[in-house]
Amino acid sequence: MSTGGIIAIVVVVVVVLLIAMVIGAYNGLVKLNERVNEAWSDITVQLKYRADLIPNLVETVKGYAKHEKDTFKMVTEARTASMGAKTVKQAAEAEKEMQGALGRLLAIAEAYPELKANENFQTLQTQLQDTEDKIQAARRFYNAGAKELNTKIKTFPTNLINNFVGHFKTRDYFEVDDAEKAKIKDAPEVKF
Repeated sequence: MSTGGIIAIVVVVVVVLLIAMVIGAYNGLVKLNERVNEAWSDITVQLKYRADLIPNLVETVKGYAKHEKDTFKMVTEARTASMGAKTVKQAAEAEKEMQGALGRLLAIAEAYPELKANENFQTLQTQLQDTEDKIQAARRFYNAGAKELNTKIKTFPTNLINNFVGHFKTRDYFEVDDAEKAKIKDAPEVKF
C-alpha cells in the first residue's frame, strides 16, 4: 500500500472519530438538558400538589381560628404566586413567601390544642410535610442536573459544539436567597 493510501485511511479514521466525538458530545448535552427538564417538571408537580393541599389545610384551620384573616390571606397570596411562577427565580421567590405563610399558619395551629388533635388536620399536616420533603429532594436533583449541564456547556469540547449549535442554555439554580442563607449559617443556639 502506498504512503498516499495510508494517509487517506488515517484521515478518514480521524474524521470518523471526530464526527463520533461531536455526535457523542451533542447527545450528552441533549440527555442532560432533558434530565434537567424532567427535574424541573418534578418540582412543579410537587408544588402543584402542595398548592392543592393548602386550601384544605386553610379551611380546617379556619374552623378553629376565625380571627386570623391576615394569615389566611397571606397563605392564599403565596399559593397564587407559587402557582404562577414560570421561571426558577420566580419559583424560588414564591417558595420563600410560601414557607413564611405556611409557618404562620402552622404557628396558629399551635395555639389551638383541639385543632392539633383534629384527625383531618393531622393528616393534612403529614401530607404537607411529606410534600415539603419531596420538594426538597426534587430541588436537589434539579440543582445537580443544572450543575452538570452548566459545566458541560462551559467546558471543552462541548462548549464549541454548543456555540456552533447554540441550542443549549445554562440553567439557574433553585436556591434560597441571601437572607435565608444567613439564617441557615447562623443556626439558633439551643439551651436546655
